[in-house]
Amino acid sequence: MTIKYPKGSSHLLTSHSKKVSTKKPISFANRGMSFEAEINQTNQYYLDRGIAVIHKKPTPVQIVNVDYPKRSAAVIKEAYFKEASTTDYNGVYKGKYIDFEAKETKNKTSFPLTNFHEHQIVHMEKCLVQEGIVFVLMSFSSIRRYFLVPASLVIEFWSQQNNNGRKSIPLGVIEERGSEITPGFSPRIPYLETLDRYFGEGDNFK
Repeated sequence: MTIKYPKGSSHLLTSHSKKVSTKKPISFANRGMSFEAEINQTNQYYLDRGIAVIHKKPTPVQIVNVDYPKRSAAVIKEAYFKEASTTDYNGVYKGKYIDFEAKETKNKTSFPLTNFHEHQIVHMEKCLVQEGIVFVLMSFSSIRRYFLVPASLVIEFWSQQNNNGRKSIPLGVIEERGSEITPGFSPRIPYLETLDRYFGEGDNFK
């Protein structure tokens, strides 16, 4: 399978039965798990133990060309990855709707707002209106620090950016108004424990 990325907002996906991609696979042994993989492992841990039901939302795909070599089989020849219109993850925890985005930066002193898109900000605002628990998991990969940041903080800085404000959230502000996550082995990113501490123990999230 060969993935091509043309100009524009969509990504073109083409499949050839005999062509094999020369791209080298990612070695988790050498580089460690990706931030997304760490969160997915954590979500599976929560699911297996009945703690929460939280899943990554699938990326929407528009199929435009399908070949039917057999009546019982279909081969997708051409499809487009469409830009997701919401956030990365959602689910239920302690009877509350959970919705969050996961973002990563190599910056050491601030988190760039360019990591976000307008539609994600709008989605988080709408979830907050419905009293959902909405936040962002941030990874500062260069300094190996993780934070749970309330969506309201990201929305605040996004609004300021649109009024000639700064284009990033300072690490100091994230430390003050967010909550740092201490990574573990299993679960790798214990963000629900951090969520409990941030919003208060028990079921009374506010």
